[in-house]
Amino acid sequence: MSDKMYELAIIGAGPAGIAAAVECYLLGMRDIILIEKDENHNATIRKFYKDNKRVDKDWKGQKVDLDGNIYFIDGTKESTLDFFDEVIAKHSVELKTHTEVQKIQKNDDHFEVMITGGSIKAKHAVVTIGRMGKPNKPDYKIPSSIKKRVAYTLESCSLDEKVMVVGGGDSAIEYAVDLAHKNDVTICYRRENFRRANPTNQKDIAEALEREDVCAILGVNITALEEDNGKVKVVLDEGEAETYDRVIYAIGGTTPSAFLGSSGIEIEDGKPVHDENYMSNVEGLYVAGDITQESGGSIALGLNHGYAIANHILKV
Repeated sequence: MSDKMYELAIIGAGPAGIAAAVECYLLGMRDIILIEKDENHNATIRKFYKDNKRVDKDWKGQKVDLDGNIYFIDGTKESTLDFFDEVIAKHSVELKTHTEVQKIQKNDDHFEVMITGGSIKAKHAVVTIGRMGKPNKPDYKIPSSIKKRVAYTLESCSLDEKVMVVGGGDSAIEYAVDLAHKNDVTICYRRENFRRANPTNQKDIAEALEREDVCAILGVNITALEEDNGKVKVVLDEGEAETYDRVIYAIGGTTPSAFLGSSGIEIEDGKPVHDENYMSNVEGLYVAGDITQESGGSIALGLNHGYAIANHILKV
């Protein structure tokens, strides 16, 4: 790798990471690199949001006033991605994709962002990787013979399949309702209702169930997946097992504790420790975005985190 010293390296090209880059740029900083392990920015939106999904500034009803210079408004999945395309292009942010960071090592006067085959040097670093970069997976083992029929997004789904969606939050409901237009869909959730979901999704799933577009199996747990003639047999703790063409898990994501820990960032109550400026216990190393929140965070909050970090970096 080059010996170039960046002013700022940002790991994760979601809203918080993009905001940190842009706000630092607007404050006069140059030599900023935005590092993303996927093929483009905002991988969570690309992978886990259905087409034309509504994207609101006030996520789950949170009223957030934007502090910085990125003026985000309500839109759809597609318009949101277009918006961030324009933001990145306008501010000449260097976006390095297909690059997975292994850990961040602090030296005397800079950080070494360790990647395959070398490292990227920077005076400051920001970690904004999302929880959905590490989607939750079931505790039971998935047989290797059916792994291709088990997924965490809709990317692998075909038409006219018998599909089980596992989960009871917004993503699970949206997946089930969307798939039901051209598939035989069952949604399985361990609770008796869908109270975790936002009001719009609660209404959509209620209507889908009433129309019998979607079948619901509620108040039960899946205990195992088994191979059944190349398909997936779902075994429940109550009721009979049934076989599906595909099973989609939408059961949230997890804070990447191992990565944070290897970089020296302390974890407390499942979240990275940070001060009011989002600086971690490692001086000069910041954390932002949904990994700092109890149950994920909104785009608006991520943008505000980036703004706060930029202002703090430029002051120290």
